[in-house]
Amino acid sequence: MALLPLSDAKARLLSRAVPLTDVEHVPLGEAAGRILASDIAANLTQPPFDASAMDGYALAAADAPEVGSELDVVGSAAAGHAFDGRLERGQAVRIFTGAPVPEGADTILIQEDAERLDGDRIRTTFAVTRGRHIRPRGQDFAKGEIVLKAGTLIDFSHLTVAAAMNHPTLPVLRRPKVAILATGDELVQPGGNPAPDQIIASNTFGVAALVRDNGGEVLDLGVAPDRVDAIEAAIKRARDAHADILVTLGGASVGDHDLVQSTLKSVGMELDFWRIAMRPGKPLMVGSLGDMHVLGLPGNPVASMVTGMLFVEPLLRRLAGLPERRREVDGITARTLAPNDQRQDYLRSRITRDTDGNLVADANAKQDSSMMKIFAHADGLIVRAPHAPELAAGSPCKILLIRPFD
Repeated sequence: MALLPLSDAKARLLSRAVPLTDVEHVPLGEAAGRILASDIAANLTQPPFDASAMDGYALAAADAPEVGSELDVVGSAAAGHAFDGRLERGQAVRIFTGAPVPEGADTILIQEDAERLDGDRIRTTFAVTRGRHIRPRGQDFAKGEIVLKAGTLIDFSHLTVAAAMNHPTLPVLRRPKVAILATGDELVQPGGNPAPDQIIASNTFGVAALVRDNGGEVLDLGVAPDRVDAIEAAIKRARDAHADILVTLGGASVGDHDLVQSTLKSVGMELDFWRIAMRPGKPLMVGSLGDMHVLGLPGNPVASMVTGMLFVEPLLRRLAGLPERRREVDGITARTLAPNDQRQDYLRSRITRDTDGNLVADANAKQDSSMMKIFAHADGLIVRAPHAPELAAGSPCKILLIRPFD
C-alpha cells in the first residue's frame, strides 16, 4: 500500500468531521473555554439607574450657575444605599461612585471641586456642567439586548458581562468525548513495577492533555493487553459511553502482535486509510465505527505526540466548534539539513530569536521517535517536505510550534 501524503490524509479526516450541536447548560464558573450555543440577551438593564461615576456631590446644574455658588448638603448616597427623597432648589447630596443619582439632580460635582463650609454647606470651586460624571441608565446594555452571540469562544470578558446580565448558567456546545486506549503486553501504568521486558505506559497522558487543551473530554480506557477479547471489551466501553473519537495507541499495524486494526475491523470499523508519508508517525490509522471517529496513533511516544498534534487536535477542534489552532510559523534553520526522502519530516528543535527577531530552529542531532526527553525539551519541529533538497544553515524553513514561543 502506497504511503498517503499528509495533506491528503488531513483533508480526508476533516471532511468527515461535523461540528457537534448538542447543548449543555453549565454554571458560569465552568463555562470558560466553551462555545456558546445560542445568543445571550440581557436579563436586566445596566446600569439599572443613572449612577454617579465619581465621588462628589449630586446637584442640579441650574443651582450652580457660576463658580462660588453655595448649596445645602441634605443627605448622602452610596453604592447600594440610595438617597431617599428628592432634591429641592439649592440642595445637594454627598454621593459616592456607583450610587444612584437622586431625583432632582442632573450633574455630579467632584469632591475636589467643592469647598466644605460650616453648617452642611458647600461652595463650588469649578464650573458645573449638566450631565457631567453621570453614567446614564442603560449605558452598558438594555434588558433584552443581545450582547453575546452564538459561536463565541467564552473567555473571562464574556463571563464578566454574562454575570452582569444576570445569567447564572450559559448554554454551551457539548465537549467531544475522546476515549483513549493504550495497547500492549509490554506496558505498565506509572507507579507500577515493570518486568525486565516491560516499559511504563506514557502516551496516554500526553494525548489526554492534548485533548483537554483542545476542548475535549477524556475517557481513559487504560491499557489493554495484546488479546482480542481485551481490545473488544475496551472498544465496547468506548461505544457504550458514546465517545465521539476513539484514539488507540500502538498496535495499529499488521504484524503478528498488532491486533488493534484487525479487531476494530471485526467489530465493524470502516478503514479509511493507514500509513502516512510522514516521519515520525507513518503507521497512523484512520477509520470510523458507526458515528465514532477512530484514530490509531503509533506506539512510539514522539510519533504519538506528533500525530496527535497533526490529526487529533484539528479533528477535535472541528467537532468542538473551536477555531483552527495555527501552529506553523516561519523561521530559519540554525544548521544545514540533509536532503529528505519521500516522507514529510518533523525535526525536534530548540528555538531562539536572532538580533532581527527571526525564529531560529536548531534541530537535534538525534531524532529517534522513541526519545521523549528530546521532545520535552524541544520548542518546535522543523517541517521538511517530501524530497526536499539539502537546506543550508541560515535558510528559511517552516516550524511547527509545540508550545507558544515568545
